[in-house]
Amino acid sequence: MDATERARRAAEAMWASDAASKWVGLTLAEVGPGFARMTCTVRDDHLNGHGICHGGVIFTLADSAFAFACNSHNRVAVAQHNSITYLSPGQPGEVLTAVAREVALTGRSGVTDVVVTGGDGRQVALFRGASRQIGGTHFEEGE
Repeated sequence: MDATERARRAAEAMWASDAASKWVGLTLAEVGPGFARMTCTVRDDHLNGHGICHGGVIFTLADSAFAFACNSHNRVAVAQHNSITYLSPGQPGEVLTAVAREVALTGRSGVTDVVVTGGDGRQVALFRGASRQIGGTHFEEGE
């Protein structure tokens, strides 16, 4: 099995149980080794008191993309810590896209950067996540 197939199968296994991402309305558009791209259309129930996308929704989008990227090696990984910088607001009805790229993986620790962009390509947020592999796999490799 090559790394791309491994990433796809790990993502399928994770997605099957990912009620939170589905609840928010996220879509897993693409996954590969150390990589994930997710989208979210900003709905009315995502808006804060200023009429723009709530930061928690943007964080959830970035965090979910981070999770799929750092679990793409079929080794169960969780977040150690994450940070986000908001650069511009998400607008009602806009499709936000989060692209996660693993920038380091040493032993069981990884670092993944996520860029969230708006429908016009502007940067909405920059997210960095640190992951830790905790043991276990998403599927048996011999299947």
